[in-house]
Amino acid sequence: MATALHAIMTIILTGRCEVGVRVFIAGIMQGSLPGNEVHSQDYRDRIREIVARHRPDAEVISPWDLFPDSVTYGPAQAKETLIAMAEEAGRSDIVVAYLPEASMGTALEMWRAREAGRVVLSISPLRYNWVVQCLSDQVFDTMEEFEEFVAAGRLEEFDKRGRPA
Repeated sequence: MATALHAIMTIILTGRCEVGVRVFIAGIMQGSLPGNEVHSQDYRDRIREIVARHRPDAEVISPWDLFPDSVTYGPAQAKETLIAMAEEAGRSDIVVAYLPEASMGTALEMWRAREAGRVVLSISPLRYNWVVQCLSDQVFDTMEEFEEFVAAGRLEEFDKRGRPA
């Protein structure tokens, strides 16, 4: 919260936004569940905490926080939200994709980010899945491996355009 307040005050006082890296949390919501059910979204808090602990200047964007009731949307609103979040992934510096199983929405966000030249870091046991394999800059088998990567300062290797510095 302090980081967000600092960013807002910087914009007000200087007219410039000095937020550090923008991290988009992509990840499974409905997966292959047949109804309006969703998988646990606890992983989003964990990723946010890992990033904030080691990159307090980061702006973390999570579609679940923005649209927690999205599974109840009608077709037009669902389509608008799906496309908007893919575009947001493409505007972020780094996309962290959490894929314990396949997720079509996450694949779309990964594709858009990749097409925009952004970095995609995936946390997934599906490292041989073509989407995970071909669209990820790096794949972590576990959340713990991702945390070690971030704790070692490896996010610093990426510049503001989202490509390795």
